[in-house]
Amino acid sequence: MSLRRATVTVAVPLPPPTPTPPQLRILSRLSAAPCRRCSSNPKPSPLLRRQWMLPSPSAPIHAISFTKTSSSSFTYYSNGLSVSHLRSAEETKPSSSFYLIRDDLLHPLVNGNKARKLDAIIPLILRHAATDLITCGGAQSAHTAALAVCCAERGMRAHLLLRGEQPAVPTGYNLLSLMYGSVSYVPRSVYANRKEMLMKHAELVAGDLVNVVWADYILNLENDELSLNDNGTPLWKDGNVRRVVIVNEGAGSVAALLGLVRLVEYLSQTHIFGTDQKITVVVDAGTGTTAIGLALGIAYLGLPWKVVAVMLADTKEKYEECEKSLISDFKRVYGLESLEDDEGIVQWVERLHPRRFGKVLDGEIDLCRQIARQTGVPLDPVYTLAAWEQAVLFADSEDEKDSQVVMLHTGGTLGLFGLAQRYASDFSSSVPNRHAL
Repeated sequence: MSLRRATVTVAVPLPPPTPTPPQLRILSRLSAAPCRRCSSNPKPSPLLRRQWMLPSPSAPIHAISFTKTSSSSFTYYSNGLSVSHLRSAEETKPSSSFYLIRDDLLHPLVNGNKARKLDAIIPLILRHAATDLITCGGAQSAHTAALAVCCAERGMRAHLLLRGEQPAVPTGYNLLSLMYGSVSYVPRSVYANRKEMLMKHAELVAGDLVNVVWADYILNLENDELSLNDNGTPLWKDGNVRRVVIVNEGAGSVAALLGLVRLVEYLSQTHIFGTDQKITVVVDAGTGTTAIGLALGIAYLGLPWKVVAVMLADTKEKYEECEKSLISDFKRVYGLESLEDDEGIVQWVERLHPRRFGKVLDGEIDLCRQIARQTGVPLDPVYTLAAWEQAVLFADSEDEKDSQVVMLHTGGTLGLFGLAQRYASDFSSSVPNRHAL
């Protein structure tokens, strides 16, 4: 296969593409932009003609190969690839391998799926001249830290409600939240009712002139008709009115899905993965928003791809319930025909070594250290290690031999600082202990 050289640019708005008849069965259930099978620089779909936080949807892509040294032990190798090298690498890439999308390299502090979720949300909030943002999460929440950094970089104030008690030593994402945002620690009993907790705090921040809106509600505003005075100036720019926007925990909202749809469209370009080959996209699932956004992008573009999400924080029933809710909201906001209610678009699977969310099993930190030393890829045992193990399982499986396995690195490696506090002995030795998983 010949090497093709391409330059990726941020596309400017173009006229809507001409609709074509559905090519795949899934298109009969979801109105979609046509599959662009012949163009290496396709026109942007109408859904994605908007302002973005990230200058480009691109991310480095690595080829990860491995050899099995025993029934449960592997040796890994990494080959960092530029986008233009992907297709030529197919000829020499070992059979036991998968591609890794390095979203952990998008930004020094705001990376992974947190950056993808905020890709469309931050411009929407800026467009409505928000002065303050309210959100919530755990003490080591990557989401709260990412939102705080984004706000500070753009002249907004972030108010972060963190669950539980303040750590004795602030590290990792907790330290970033304290550096970039205004942090309040909330008892778990209060945190259990997130909606009421967020609204009460937002009203306190807004003061006497209560001006509070949920991020998803901004999607319903057309041409700022609810926010302009007679001379066309945003109302909250008059005087010293504070405009407060509430962002859901984990940025779980309809707008967050758009950043993942944008990523899928980028990856489907001819010089990257194209639109013809079967691809299995593997991702770890906390709230599940990332997996659902990827699957919606695949359905919207009519691709022969599938999303496998490793469940980490809830039951399969809860993830499927979240999936139906977000798809329904996506249809309502963007006017797209919904998928059938009884058929999901994400394949939800249990992690290979089930355990309570946030806990770490013996050997998992050591395995992350091994992978880091052999490939240069940082993983954390709570989230991304689960997706890595699933990607290895698929790449080594005969059942998936017709599909290219692609793992999305969702970032989160600063969470290792918090784990080092809780599991100090696992980080104390220069030579990792060998534990059996």
